[in-house]
Amino acid sequence: MPELPEIELYLYALRQRILGEPLQKIRLRSPSLLRTWDPPLAAAEGRRVIGLRRVGKRIVWELEGGLFVVLHLMISGRLKWRKPGTDVPKKGAHGAFDFPSGTLLLTEAATHKRSTLHLVQGEEALAELDRGGIEPLDATLDEFAAALRAENHTLKRSLTDPRILSGIGNAHSDEILLEAKLSPMKRTAQLSDEEIATLYEATQRLLREWTELLTAEAGDRFPEKVTAFHPRMKVHGRYGQPCPHCGSPIQRIVHGEHETNYCARCQTGGRLLHDRALSKLLREDWPRTLEELEGR
Repeated sequence: MPELPEIELYLYALRQRILGEPLQKIRLRSPSLLRTWDPPLAAAEGRRVIGLRRVGKRIVWELEGGLFVVLHLMISGRLKWRKPGTDVPKKGAHGAFDFPSGTLLLTEAATHKRSTLHLVQGEEALAELDRGGIEPLDATLDEFAAALRAENHTLKRSLTDPRILSGIGNAHSDEILLEAKLSPMKRTAQLSDEEIATLYEATQRLLREWTELLTAEAGDRFPEKVTAFHPRMKVHGRYGQPCPHCGSPIQRIVHGEHETNYCARCQTGGRLLHDRALSKLLREDWPRTLEELEGR
């Protein structure tokens, strides 16, 4: 799923192309994409885009007259910029947004279509789509600490919970926790003030660095292959590969569609965290430490 840096990348590319331009027409191929009925989509057509912003992992276009087009790409939704009037593909596409300079396609390759489109009137209606988490790049250290300590969860859950922190997901939380040298399973109630400060610094620095890196790579081109995984990531998606800090193999925990990657030596003192599937299968044969795993 595109996260804060990837959403900012899309906003960067869209500002160059649609800011100040009229949204001429919306062509939907998947009726399930639209989650609102009042105001109707036709109300957006012909209005200029006067602002773009991010609300959590949602892309928001502000139109003239206080209308907001809100896109949530979910896991596999992607945006593609094409020449004006491009046909909406019959497969894998939700629809198109036509502008004088080009057509923006919304595609989704997954079998289950999860992307959403809302058209809402006014700031209050837009605020109802906000899950309530603080913005990690705007928060002070005290605000960050208070948000994490409001409830006692694992760090992995807290970093990715949109009610606590806005815009962080599975991939960037892995990178942040490696940089902070903290276990994804450590409880927020157990964090010291020093660990909170380290996590705060790593969160702000990495989110800014990734946003700058992605926009620099895109340049003037519209980003075509936007995912939450990037070849330069140090831990996410790197299961079995050496940790760039210590050389130990990256470990993982798999739960449903989500995978948490971590370095046992850097983050958990060499202790292996239980993977629900494997630990249930292996039971007493489950290795307890990195050394025991390497010995096998």
